[in-house]
Amino acid sequence: MSADQDPGAVLPVRTSRYRRTGRHRSAHQLSLPSDSPALVIAVPGSARPESEDVAEHIADMAAASCPGAEVRIGFLRGNRDHLDDVLADLVIQDDILAGVVVPLMPFPIPEVDQAISESVAAAEAQLLIADPLGPHPLLAEALHARLADVGLARAARVGRISIVTETAADGVIVGAVGGEEAVQAAEVVAVLLASRLTTPVAAASLNDPGGIKDAAARLRQAVPRVALAPCMVGPELTSGTLEAIAALTGCDCAPALGGHPAVGKLVAIRYGAALADPQIAAMVARGKTASAHAAASNGGTPPPTSQAQVPPASQAGTPPATQAGTPPATQAGTPPATQADTPPADHLQAAPADHLQAAPADHLEAAPADHAEAAAPADPGEAQPASEEDAESQSA
Repeated sequence: MSADQDPGAVLPVRTSRYRRTGRHRSAHQLSLPSDSPALVIAVPGSARPESEDVAEHIADMAAASCPGAEVRIGFLRGNRDHLDDVLADLVIQDDILAGVVVPLMPFPIPEVDQAISESVAAAEAQLLIADPLGPHPLLAEALHARLADVGLARAARVGRISIVTETAADGVIVGAVGGEEAVQAAEVVAVLLASRLTTPVAAASLNDPGGIKDAAARLRQAVPRVALAPCMVGPELTSGTLEAIAALTGCDCAPALGGHPAVGKLVAIRYGAALADPQIAAMVARGKTASAHAAASNGGTPPPTSQAQVPPASQAGTPPATQAGTPPATQAGTPPATQADTPPADHLQAAPADHLQAAPADHLEAAPADHAEAAAPADPGEAQPASEEDAESQSA
C-alpha cells in the first residue's frame, strides 16, 4: 500500500443495520388484509383499573404489530367488558372466521381455558382460540428485564466476561400460574433464562406456595441468595399474592411481566400462528369464496338435485307422463292407477311394440323414457288416473 493511499479505504466499512422485509422480517410484524379476523385478547379476572391499564397497553402494542386487524379486550369475570359481550359484538358472516381469541397468560390455566371455551361456544360467530403465550424465548427476555429492574440481575446479557453485582441473585425461581402443565412449560423458560444469567434456575407453581418453598430450599443448597421471577402478566392472581409468597419463602420477588413489549409481541405472534394454520386458512378461503359466489349470482342457480329429491316434471320442464301414454310410476306396495295392460313407467323401454305404437309419435319424442321416470310424482297419493285418451289408445 502506498503512503498516500487512505488506509480506511481498503478496510471493511460497517454499514447500518436494516430491517428485512418479507418472510425474514420479525415474527411479530404481520402483513394482514383489510378483512382480517378480529384479535380478541382474553384477560383473566375482572376489569380492575390495574388490569385495564396493562391490557390496553398490550393491545396497543399488538395493534402496532397487526396493522389492519381490529383489537378488542374481553375480561373473564365481572359485568364490565366481559368476553361474552365482546364476542357478541363481532360481525357475524356465514362460514367466515370472525375473530381469534388470544389468552393473555404465558402458560395454560385449566379454569381460564374452560371459561374461554365456554364463551366461544356460546358465541354465534365463527371463532378460533389461540395457544397461550409461552413457552417462548421472549418470555425469558422479559423475565430478565424485570429482574434487572429491581437489581436482582445484571441488565445486559452475560457474554464472555461475567460481571457480578452485590444485589444480583445467585439463583432464580420461575413462578408459573397453573398446574403441572404450566410448570412443565415454565421449565423450558427456566432453561432459557439460565442461559442468559448463567445462574441456576428452577420452575415451580405460584398456586402452590409449598412448592415455591421447596424449590428455594433446593437452590439454597448451592447458592446463598434466591429470587422469585413470576412468569405472569398480572391479572392471573389477585393483588398482594406475590408479596405473600415472597414473605413466606424468604425470596426477593421481581414484578410481574405486565406491559413489557415482549408480551405485546407474543400476542401478535400467537394471532399470526393461528391464522397460519393450513386448516384455518382453508376454512377462511372457503368462506370468502362462498360469499363471493353468493353475491355474484344474485340468487344463484339451484344446487344439483339428489336422487332422493327429484323435482316434479312440471318444474323441470318435462311433460307429464300421461302425455306419453304411460301411467305414472308408483312406489312399492301401491297398485297402479289403472289395471290395463299398459306396463308401468319404469318398464317403458321393455314394453311391447304395439303399446308403443299406440301412442302418438310427437308425444313419444317430447317425453323420452328417462324423462318419464323422473317426472313421476314423489308422493304416491298424488297419482292421477289415466286420461280418456290413454284408455282409448289402450283399447285400440
